[in-house]
Amino acid sequence: MTRRPTPAPHTPATLYLSAPEAARLIAAKGLPACLEGIADCIAADFRRWGDFDKVPRVPSYSPGGAIELMPIADDATYTFKYVNGHPGNTRQGLPTVMAFGVLADVATGTPRFLSELTLTTALRTAAMSAVAARALARPGSRVMALIGNGAQSEFQALAFQHLVGIRELRLFDTDPQATAKLQANLAGSGLALTRCTSAAEAARGADIITTITADKARAKVLCADMVGRGTHINAVGGDCPGKTELEAAVLALARVFVEYTPQTRVEGEIQQMPADFPVTELWEVLAGRAAGRHSADEITVFDSVGFALEDFSALRFMHAAAVALGMGTPIDLIPVLDDPRDLFALLRPKAAQWPAAARPMHTSRAAQAEPA
Repeated sequence: MTRRPTPAPHTPATLYLSAPEAARLIAAKGLPACLEGIADCIAADFRRWGDFDKVPRVPSYSPGGAIELMPIADDATYTFKYVNGHPGNTRQGLPTVMAFGVLADVATGTPRFLSELTLTTALRTAAMSAVAARALARPGSRVMALIGNGAQSEFQALAFQHLVGIRELRLFDTDPQATAKLQANLAGSGLALTRCTSAAEAARGADIITTITADKARAKVLCADMVGRGTHINAVGGDCPGKTELEAAVLALARVFVEYTPQTRVEGEIQQMPADFPVTELWEVLAGRAAGRHSADEITVFDSVGFALEDFSALRFMHAAAVALGMGTPIDLIPVLDDPRDLFALLRPKAAQWPAAARPMHTSRAAQAEPA
């Protein structure tokens, strides 16, 4: 007697969150609540740093930019992000950064969540900056210089307003239209906005300096003579080999904190420094294993390049929020099979569906005999 295969359980549909749906989700929850929620997830995940299988991201560099894959997993969940960075894209009407990501079960490999990450990456980058500033900036910091007023700048501004307590922004960009865009988008936010004519002017009197420029070059956006005692620097824009924003002398003056040292030594501001230049991984501060700021006069730098664990945190936040709000679209990304060993069944039509010319010929033995 032929044993029939055990019917496979129904493969669960993958929840898909498009860019428009992600925008509606953020609007429904409120941007400050989403920034806070992602920041809380990041801080919690960084505190359990040892639970994760970590590797530097896998990049493909070209003259115009970079395309990267960013994987990470704990014992239950695997995520990856596809992301690009092409500063010249805006001249073609495309975003500089575009991304999507997947959240999957480690036990079976089943993808549970497929999501846009272009908008979500902007939130998670700003949330990560705020997590670092909470740990490293002077308590009571109220004034921030925002040098680079492109697509990420509004998210940084609002994250520092709602999560850190910033009340005044000093703005500078080499493109005046970018600053005008930022001012228009922040109108009514409650932030005091001062438009500056240089990076040095913007940095003057700031408790926190955030650099977030896009040019793929070894630049000196911020020099040592612009940085006052006790300043916290949030260096975001330098995120690939050959791209920096800080003068090396700034790093020499400061205590430097990073996400994942093997990645940051290649991509971050510290690529300018000797291989043994001392840094502290931020997870150590968040987990209470290392001190953050030692004194009110100390200069601190968060050399942020973006790490896969932040996307893990953002994906799990967005997935939970989508499920709670009944948002997203179930899609059959994985085929449903009666017999999981019979993938060809998806292509095998029923007899009546075969085209006439392709139907098997059923003839008698006589008809099959060779002619005499």
